[in-house]
Amino acid sequence: MDDVIDRIAPCPWGGHSGRQPFEHVRPAHPVKPALYSPEERRRRDASPWTIVQAVLAPLQFLAFAVSIVLIGRYLLTGHGYEVATVSILVKTVALYAIMVTGSIWEKEVFGHWLFARAFFWEDAFSMLVLGLQTAYLVALFAGWGTARQQMLIAVAAYATYVINAAQFLLKLRAARLEGRLGPLTSHGSMGGAA
Repeated sequence: MDDVIDRIAPCPWGGHSGRQPFEHVRPAHPVKPALYSPEERRRRDASPWTIVQAVLAPLQFLAFAVSIVLIGRYLLTGHGYEVATVSILVKTVALYAIMVTGSIWEKEVFGHWLFARAFFWEDAFSMLVLGLQTAYLVALFAGWGTARQQMLIAVAAYATYVINAAQFLLKLRAARLEGRLGPLTSHGSMGGAA
């Protein structure tokens, strides 16, 4: 009978009710799985692709920052089409490089070329960025649309890139915090640093 009462109205203070505390109450905050297992963290730290990603990410951002200024100049003034186009091509090469090396890194660390559990949503959004950037290339080389329309495709690709970059920065922050504090254990206490 106590079990039925606990299911209907559990009392968190077993001493007050004369019963043991309700054992299967869900925690207020569900515990997230660790971003990296200890073995994945070891592989990540040992992989040369980790350094490659750390170098390519800021280079891609730099290419993006220069390119968005040049695209903006072209869209506002109608001048600088060629240099804006070259900047988009440079950004696209950087994107392809980081995607290819990132999938190699993911395979080495997680055993999946893409869509590993820890980076599923980041990879999914990366596919959108890649699709839009590729759509720009197709439009450019096939001569589809006006120069302005092509630039607007690049702007859409860049908007998704900004969101995707934010996803990865948040994931990097989570990985650093997890490395410093250790993952939450199933009991909600902090584990040791991995």
